[in-house]
Amino acid sequence: MGDANRIGIIAAIALFALIVNLPFGYLRTKTRKFSLQWFLCVHMPIPLIVVLRLSTGVSYKAIPVFLIASITGQVFGGRIKRNTLK
Repeated sequence: MGDANRIGIIAAIALFALIVNLPFGYLRTKTRKFSLQWFLCVHMPIPLIVVLRLSTGVSYKAIPVFLIASITGQVFGGRIKRNTLK
């Protein structure tokens, strides 16, 4: 697999991680912090991203990129929720 192809796959998975975390970040703002619902909103998207990473053969070294994209999706989802309330 060439470097350009590998970077494209990593970017696509990172974009997927960001997008899939938006609704979970939105829902997370409706829950009590550290409750079961909050925990599920934060952690439910992870298996999807792991399966996608493993099925495409992307190294574990790319996990920080996916983590940053996931956190960004959670934060933006929460901001969307807060901005719709105003």
